[in-house]
Amino acid sequence: MRILKSILVLILAFSFNSTYAQYTEVINSNRPGVSKSAFSVGTGVVQFETGAYTVKEEHALANYEVSGFGLDFALRYGLLFEELELSLDGIYQNDNITYNNATIPLPDKRSNFKNFTLGAKYLVYDPYKNAGEEKPNLYSFHANNKFSWKSLIPAVSIFAGANFDAKDNPYTAPDIEGFSPKVMIATQNNFNGGWVFVMNLIKDRIGTDQSDFQYIFTLTHSFTPQWVVFGEAQGIDSDFYADNIFRFGGAYLWTKNFQLDANLAFNTKDTPTVLNIAFGASYRLDFHQDKKIDNGNGSDGNFKKKKKKEKKIDDFDS
Repeated sequence: MRILKSILVLILAFSFNSTYAQYTEVINSNRPGVSKSAFSVGTGVVQFETGAYTVKEEHALANYEVSGFGLDFALRYGLLFEELELSLDGIYQNDNITYNNATIPLPDKRSNFKNFTLGAKYLVYDPYKNAGEEKPNLYSFHANNKFSWKSLIPAVSIFAGANFDAKDNPYTAPDIEGFSPKVMIATQNNFNGGWVFVMNLIKDRIGTDQSDFQYIFTLTHSFTPQWVVFGEAQGIDSDFYADNIFRFGGAYLWTKNFQLDANLAFNTKDTPTVLNIAFGASYRLDFHQDKKIDNGNGSDGNFKKKKKKEKKIDDFDS
């Protein structure tokens, strides 16, 4: 019974690792999808998320082909408040584009950052913040997995940042150079049974010839303490580029601070077709410390802040 209780607690921690607090006992990664969680990594946490992907595109009208690879990365840091997170994100791509309608088709080598963004995210509304602690029912699967109407109320965060685009970048519209603003609203719903739904609404490169609107919907499901699967839909709309991209994949929790992932991305049009295979990893350096509470009697207040999400296994052994 002790082992069963321990496994159940681990499942709950992994399935709802952003439910009741910013900091969590296991790593809280935005991978394997491209959407951003509404919750931060927590104060004192430095987190690295990176991946490599293949590039395969074919354009039916322009009659060109693209093949190559790319690298994406994110550096996340929880600073000052549990609700605040600073991040540096980027996508670097190296490929060859071949125009088949040329007399002698020759590949043209390209490489540059498709995105390079520095920004900050802040949780403005947390529906779980003042929720009472609810221990799982160890004897009822139905009680732990039934639908809760409260879960329809999402956590909400806002993001503001700046893109940097180099001059003569082959992956951006002409004449785009320097800094441009980016804003985002991120929401997150945590449902019983290990289901999490994340939505991002993004306005990118504001004020440029490539100002686009994006939406990203991500649904994940954790069915063991280590394994999670996901599906994602991303829409992009601008005068420079428009597309709908779908991703499917999964992640494996190797340790509480290290995660591996893989996904497949594709679209449904031929201007161009897109097919990418990606593999990635996430790792965190955990320097988080619970805040001490002054007990009012002049002592050093060695009563650590009790976070609703971090239920200890001992709580279920009594």
